[in-house]
Amino acid sequence: MTNISQIMKQAKEMQEKMAEVQKKVEEAEVHGSSGGNSVVVTMNGKHELKKIKIEPSLLDKNEVEVLEDLIVAAMNDATKKISENMSTELGSLSSGMGLPPGMKLPF
Repeated sequence: MTNISQIMKQAKEMQEKMAEVQKKVEEAEVHGSSGGNSVVVTMNGKHELKKIKIEPSLLDKNEVEVLEDLIVAAMNDATKKISENMSTELGSLSSGMGLPPGMKLPF
């Protein structure tokens, strides 16, 4: 019986730590950029867009498509960074849990 209670205790601790990590990632802000930082977006870990910074020289009505492409690229860059941040945080959490080699979080 001791093993089951120990497993349940570890599972509860893991759940609490995962909730902390998720909150930390959701609150973190990341910056995605494109065009040599001519377009920079700021997003939080919930993938909510918080800010867009556009280099004034890009505001040419004849170059709207370029600007649109740069905004999409910057947002994709920020989204990738959010995913990397989540993977890094979960990796550091799982490394201290003594999981078998090759087993990763989330399951």
